[in-house]
Amino acid sequence: MNPESTVHQAIVEDMRDIPAGEIVLRDEGTKTNWKVEVGTFRLAPSPVTRELYRAVRGEAPASSAGPRTPVTEVSWQEAVRFCNLLSRATGLAPCYAMGDDRDGQDVVCDWEADGYRLPSEAEWEYACRAGTSDTRYGELDEIAWYRGNSGGAVHDVAAKAPNAWGLYDMIGNVWEWCWDVYDPRVYGPYRVFRGGGGYDPPRGCRASCRRKSHPTFRIDDLGFRLARSM
Repeated sequence: MNPESTVHQAIVEDMRDIPAGEIVLRDEGTKTNWKVEVGTFRLAPSPVTRELYRAVRGEAPASSAGPRTPVTEVSWQEAVRFCNLLSRATGLAPCYAMGDDRDGQDVVCDWEADGYRLPSEAEWEYACRAGTSDTRYGELDEIAWYRGNSGGAVHDVAAKAPNAWGLYDMIGNVWEWCWDVYDPRVYGPYRVFRGGGGYDPPRGCRASCRRKSHPTFRIDDLGFRLARSM
């Protein structure tokens, strides 16, 4: 088996089964709550690494970070394209159909396809909490790289303690793109990202913290994590 196939096989075999349930999401800006039913799905235990991204795309954004760090400087649209490429590389049905719209409003997700995709915002927070209701699923220094301990750098994945469902770096290290549009009435095509990053203070590293940006936005503490429908 060649190195590229080995990386592909590892991500296929390592994904975690997430049970069905429900989650109450909250937007702190508008002070509104809404309940979402979450079906069973699969989620990668860590964000996509530079190693995996390069194996699938043939290259990764320029960085001095190591191969086991989360890939960053990846836009929402690039994350969606990566999901389709990995799906095809592993013989699965791609989830996304997309065109050339810069705002990403022509991207359609087939939630029944068995390929890789971004988690929905509800799936992300539900999986992050792993049955807990506190601000975080553990003590911040034990579970996350954040401003207080990161040294201003992104770190290798899975170096901190996981949550109860075996998911690492859900809090801290890098923010993670989700599928959802944040609030189209106010912010147009802006998409949600979650989780906090290595440059953030504790307030940014909470299970409920929501941020957003344009689908073409790239920055050095924003990556993504893979999901699959079941």
